[in-house]
Amino acid sequence: MPRTAARFVVVIATLLGIAAAAVGPASAAPAAGQGLLSIGGMQRTYLVHVPPGPVNGLVINLHGAGLTGRDQQLTTNYDAAADRYGFVVAYPDGIDLSWADGRGASVPDRQGVDDVGFLSTLITELTRQYAVNPGRVFVTGMSAGAFMAQRLACDRADLVAAVVPVAGTLGAAVPCAPSRPVSVLEVHGDADPVVPFGGGPMVGRGGPSVIVSAPAMADRWRAVNGCPPPAVTPGRTVSTGCADGTVVDFVTISGGGHVWPTWPGFDASAAGADFFATHGR
Repeated sequence: MPRTAARFVVVIATLLGIAAAAVGPASAAPAAGQGLLSIGGMQRTYLVHVPPGPVNGLVINLHGAGLTGRDQQLTTNYDAAADRYGFVVAYPDGIDLSWADGRGASVPDRQGVDDVGFLSTLITELTRQYAVNPGRVFVTGMSAGAFMAQRLACDRADLVAAVVPVAGTLGAAVPCAPSRPVSVLEVHGDADPVVPFGGGPMVGRGGPSVIVSAPAMADRWRAVNGCPPPAVTPGRTVSTGCADGTVVDFVTISGGGHVWPTWPGFDASAAGADFFATHGR
């Protein structure tokens, strides 16, 4: 083989033990597959989906408690929505199938897990690998993943331009003082039996906790983003003209339970990708 031959870019083996490799020039971004990061002495795993065309952003999509990144990929069918806009999508795996989002005495928190640090490092690594514009990094998630998405946006607004939490808010004791405004599309069913729409006590995988209600969470984002009063329509309150051009959009799914909505009336994957496409920095 000539010395100038392209070198192999090795893709880390998948959870099923199937290895993949891509051949390309040294400057090529890694192919889709599973990745590993060593954070705080722990090996952290994630899946990556790469769009077929030019890259136009990065979405971190976080699973709910008891699930995996692969489950989130399959359940939300987010790859198809992301491909419309050229988004790389990462599906990280939480420790013990959950996240250290600050609620109560969660399992990951008890183990000293720093998921804000893990996800921040993952964002930094993937934006470098795929040459993503830093102003086009977004986070979404379901249930525990939504709690974690909001905590990440609160703690690392310097890295996150917009967030779409589905069926999750924040622990009542978790502070949210972002360093800069963040656009938010919050989605919550008003009949959610797991994460109460009205907030208060709940019992999750990590034990009991007290959470912020869904309407109050939207109001908190309006306050920190300096938004004017929202426009109100049935099932929706939208504040535009917030600081730095951000938006806070709160969608209530009437009669909706603890699900990622994917029906014709509202598809959280399509709506979230649409929102991200127009709310970068």
